[in-house]
Amino acid sequence: MEGKKICWLLLGILFVIVTLANADSSAQVLVKKVKGKKVCDKGWECKGWSEYCCNLTITDYFDTYQFEELFAKRNTPVAHAVGFWDYKSFITASALYQPLGFGTTGNKTTQMKEIAAFLGHVGSQTSCGYGVATGGPTAWGLCYNKELSPTHEYCDDYYKYTYPCAPGAEYYGRVCVKTGHSGSNMFEMGHLRPNMLDTGHSGWNMFETGSSRQYNYGKIGDALKVDLLNHPEYIEQNATLAFQAAIHTWLTPQKKGQPSAHEAFVGTWKPTKNDTLAKRLPGFGTTMNILYGDRVCGKGDVDDMNTIVTHYLYYLDLMGVGREEGGPHEVLTCAEQKPFNPSAPTQASSSENNIRVEMKAPKFLQISIMVAFGSFDFHCKLEYVKGGGGMSSCGVSATGGGGYDQP
Repeated sequence: MEGKKICWLLLGILFVIVTLANADSSAQVLVKKVKGKKVCDKGWECKGWSEYCCNLTITDYFDTYQFEELFAKRNTPVAHAVGFWDYKSFITASALYQPLGFGTTGNKTTQMKEIAAFLGHVGSQTSCGYGVATGGPTAWGLCYNKELSPTHEYCDDYYKYTYPCAPGAEYYGRVCVKTGHSGSNMFEMGHLRPNMLDTGHSGWNMFETGSSRQYNYGKIGDALKVDLLNHPEYIEQNATLAFQAAIHTWLTPQKKGQPSAHEAFVGTWKPTKNDTLAKRLPGFGTTMNILYGDRVCGKGDVDDMNTIVTHYLYYLDLMGVGREEGGPHEVLTCAEQKPFNPSAPTQASSSENNIRVEMKAPKFLQISIMVAFGSFDFHCKLEYVKGGGGMSSCGVSATGGGGYDQP
């Protein structure tokens, strides 16, 4: 008799547990219709009414063990950011952007492919692996979180009126935001590749977002509501913040009228006739065009481009999607694509004379002139601040180097 009582008691407890679990689950998934469209709220990971929250969330198809497989060597003793990157930081950061469609757009395959694509860029640009490294170069993603031995503070005077450099702040490359001089893209390529927030010519990071160094810290900081202009070091101290900056950049168009990497990848971007003529198609290849521009695109099957593609395909395999989902060559690569934003020439040739007029602030005008005469370049920069006078500097330099400046 006592045995029956115990049995019924255990069954009752089990029923209560199951009921509470189901009640908790239903409480986490809220559904309603707004203007005839189904929207959902799934709690912390996809919070807020969004059509994307009605789909799977990232933790539904991407688990801790998969993150560990993708970045298997990141915490080995020879890595440079041991203990910094982890799955929890990535999920915490991505939770803020899942209602916007990050990793939640389309069916399960599309969602998994986007995470593989995003992390493929991350892994390739933070890798310290090389051809004969244990596990191969694809196993060494997230090895870095900042530029090693920076030689500059990377304070660009160009934006002194909009994003002035903070005293003592150093805007060298850190994790997730490009801060250098080399174009309009987001993921910097090069020979060091240690992480995600680049400062220009060191070529070591993941996301490049422009050409103005501290400007990008300020701009990303504004978006994240974090004072990165005065405290750029926050990026290398907080992995969640680093991933936030990277995901924000992935979701943000580099220029008006152009798609974000996210839009280009998931197919919500519709190419124009000019895009089609430039061979820019929705897919992984165009994400490289947006993020790196002519450093990797339009040059055929160059090594830098192939490295990024290799990471993406490797991650597709590890996540169980399969590299065949990467698509044909013209979708997978940007080898034949015309860059969205070609890099500006760094020096005038004998056939190139450059005159640039820019309004850098409402009351600030800068005029830059470069004229080439045979083996010499003549250049002038004139600045004028309304109500505050102006200044100019000019110089002549030989194209082979050297030169002088005079006020």
